[in-house]
Amino acid sequence: MIIGQAPGRRVHESGVPWHDPSGNRLREWLEVDEATFYDPTKIALMPMGFCYPGTGKSGDLPPRPECAPLWHDRLLAAMPNIQLTLLIGQYAQRCYLKDRTEKNLTETVRNFSAYGSAVIPLPHPSPRNQIWLKRNPWFLSDLLPDLRSRMAPALSD
Repeated sequence: MIIGQAPGRRVHESGVPWHDPSGNRLREWLEVDEATFYDPTKIALMPMGFCYPGTGKSGDLPPRPECAPLWHDRLLAAMPNIQLTLLIGQYAQRCYLKDRTEKNLTETVRNFSAYGSAVIPLPHPSPRNQIWLKRNPWFLSDLLPDLRSRMAPALSD
């Protein structure tokens, strides 16, 4: 399961989650093609917010706060066989890791192994995060290989 933020303007208009440059990068990170990514028997996609929240001063606004509490438990109850959950961005991480998050997103993601074998926190794959990726080379060298090895069994079932 991939729990992201909220659809951006382009995704909101297309109605296809992760059908934008962020989705392209996410599929690159996961080393999955579009057919696998959009196969609901392989990967579940659930945002923290279900509609485009609008634009703020430095990008999209945060997901609307009422969406996840209203819908997530209902949706998760319908998906009892989730083996691995990817928490993309601080909103998903704060919601699901609660007080187990670190002082910031970077430290939460860096300590990915502390959250067990069924959860991996990730930064948002937005092209805007290119500087973050350059400042944190361990993400590509350490986290992504671990993520891919954890995904392989889940995708083969």
